[in-house]
Amino acid sequence: MSEEYMRTKANQHEQGLIRVVVVDDHQVVREGLRMMLEILGEGFVMVGEAADGASALSVVKETQPDVVLMDLRMPGMDGLEAITHLRGRWPHIAIVILTTYNEDDLMLRGLRAGACGYLLKDTSSETMFQAIRSAARGETLLQPGVVARLLSRASQERRPSLGTRSSGEGELSERELEVLRKVASGERSKEIAAQLGISLRTVGAHLTSIYTKLGVDSRTSAVAVALERGLLSR
Repeated sequence: MSEEYMRTKANQHEQGLIRVVVVDDHQVVREGLRMMLEILGEGFVMVGEAADGASALSVVKETQPDVVLMDLRMPGMDGLEAITHLRGRWPHIAIVILTTYNEDDLMLRGLRAGACGYLLKDTSSETMFQAIRSAARGETLLQPGVVARLLSRASQERRPSLGTRSSGEGELSERELEVLRKVASGERSKEIAAQLGISLRTVGAHLTSIYTKLGVDSRTSAVAVALERGLLSR
């Protein structure tokens, strides 16, 4: 990276700007998001864009953004594979899935791969701005309405357990399920602790146990696995 580029990046961070990369195979979507972020929004700068997963890896390597908005259906390397590569190389970069109402299975797989949440492509600009800011702060993005739809479908289908089972896996306790349901509803640890009358440390201990039993390493991937296995609809 050039010295000029590094100075620009440093200046953007000093100004408190959230650096965003958009990955979508439709140019009109990329252009629309750029306009939304840089003209309508405040505190954002779109530092790169890509039309497929392979290009996204190069763009992210070069720009080191705070947040990546990732489409899932793209030619060549799709969004799911790109998320896996990005999480493996730069786990500190937040990845938000751009999805539609008919991509539930892909969305769950993206969450399992390590995305911190998702946004519907027809969401309002203000909702998108809030979501990107939350992602940049390291927060989980789980919209209750979408989770409710997935829970409804899971209860109807009752699909068998999917995914890799860890050696420490066991049944989730009632308290762990209670904590996980609140995570799926978008609650933060502080809110969960207050609602359940337990300490933040206890919430953290429950989450660690949940991750171990489900063989995952994040809140969103835990919710995704739980939805796939029908655990949250019990």
